[in-house]
Amino acid sequence: MAKKTHPKILRVGLIENWLSKGFYEKNRKEWIEEDFRIRNFLENKLRKSYLEKIEIERLPQKIQVNIYTMRPGMIIGRKGEGVEQLVKEIYQKVLKGKNVELKLEIKEVKNPWLSAPLVAYWMAQEIEKRVPYRRVLKAALSKIMSQKEAKGARVQVSGRLDGVEIARTEWLQEGKLPRQTLRAEIDFAQERAYCNYGVVGIKVWIYKGEKFE
Repeated sequence: MAKKTHPKILRVGLIENWLSKGFYEKNRKEWIEEDFRIRNFLENKLRKSYLEKIEIERLPQKIQVNIYTMRPGMIIGRKGEGVEQLVKEIYQKVLKGKNVELKLEIKEVKNPWLSAPLVAYWMAQEIEKRVPYRRVLKAALSKIMSQKEAKGARVQVSGRLDGVEIARTEWLQEGKLPRQTLRAEIDFAQERAYCNYGVVGIKVWIYKGEKFE
């Protein structure tokens, strides 16, 4: 079997950065596990809020969590009640009452069609609504390529498509997608659509040009 690598992992340190940043020298194992649990809790809790990514920044006695979403109002709630409730639940279920300052900041994603996680989630919702997968592929690709910053894209679905007996993979691609070029800025995401006939896997690649910084 072929060994496949996440498109972002080879670019970390070149044009991409880690999703967890801070001073991890002393309690590296404990803090990395905490970051994983915080991110996993928020992704499960806020799955329907169109999450793009969750960044965690750590100081010795402070945790800053930045949540990037297309619908910040759904998370913030009235007068910030949603954020306060999230902080309480994280203290109770993840940090276990740990004496550390936790701050949540909600940031809006202005253009969701340039975000691979948001496109993949939209595709998953459409497939769960029993929209034909070919229509979903064409619609997603056309909306991505209608953005000026998108230089190329690929959308892919795999599984028992439209409920057929034999699973297969179907994809559409337009424009450039230089996955071997490390300075190429490629946004990648995976998602799952849970249907009556099984799980459909979704992958999205969006090429935004080259970075030389």
